[in-house]
Amino acid sequence: MSEVRTKDSGVDPDAEREVDLRSAWDRITARWWLPVGGLVLGAILGVLVSIGSGDVYKAEALIYLGQPFTPSGGGQIQSLQTNPKTVSEILRSEAATKTAANAADMSPAGLRGNVTSTPVVQAGQVARNFTPLVQIAVRAPTRVKAEKAANSYANTVTTEVVPFVEQKMRLLRQQVANDEAQLEDIGARIDAALAQQRAANADPTLSLAEKLLVSTNSNATVNAAESRRGSTVADLTSARQLLSLAENVELSRVVQPAVAVRASATSRRNAAVIGALAGLLLGAIAALIADPWLRRRSTAAA
Repeated sequence: MSEVRTKDSGVDPDAEREVDLRSAWDRITARWWLPVGGLVLGAILGVLVSIGSGDVYKAEALIYLGQPFTPSGGGQIQSLQTNPKTVSEILRSEAATKTAANAADMSPAGLRGNVTSTPVVQAGQVARNFTPLVQIAVRAPTRVKAEKAANSYANTVTTEVVPFVEQKMRLLRQQVANDEAQLEDIGARIDAALAQQRAANADPTLSLAEKLLVSTNSNATVNAAESRRGSTVADLTSARQLLSLAENVELSRVVQPAVAVRASATSRRNAAVIGALAGLLLGAIAALIADPWLRRRSTAAA
């Protein structure tokens, strides 16, 4: 039915659409100087806006979240340090923002939206679920404020994610101190037993049987102490290795403190491109409406 009506009316909608588009293009090309002028003017205005927006300072701090292991060092465990959302959530928290704002003598509103975190991975490598190396970037009006705010955020992150590792390190240090104290006590016992044996051998009032008894007891004490010292040394070595693992691998830390560099608040190239596109669009619209506007104006004048 619709095909019959189209044939009867003698009107081809596609032909009308083609005529309209051709007419619009003709009007734009007839006044080509309007789109071109809009493009040039928009680019100039975009550059001026980027210049007028001033410069800011960007400071980047590099932090290491650490990789926590089990108390015996047998394997990795899940914690705040291994959660890929931990850093971004802390940076968005109100507590961290207020702390950084106080450190940088800024308002919290001046930091919101100007703080980012980026996992550091090898070139061409897709970021994994957990990346221990993270870069924190802060933009601020001055060099000092940017550096202080970035360092404050970095310190907040590294101190809030390590309660497990810090407790583990405290226990390991206690174990190391206890083993070292035991070794001193064992050494003192061995020295006392040997001194007792030498004194007995040098005492002329003691009989041979008494000297043999003292020597036997001293040797038994020394042997037992030596056996105990061997196990204590092994335990001390293991504790020191676990402590070294915790301090150098598991513990989070600031790898590189923030150093601010000057950065444009608005990219001049991006501002010029956006301004040019906006000017081109406005110029094309002006070219399209110029004919109807001039026609109405001439009709009103007549």
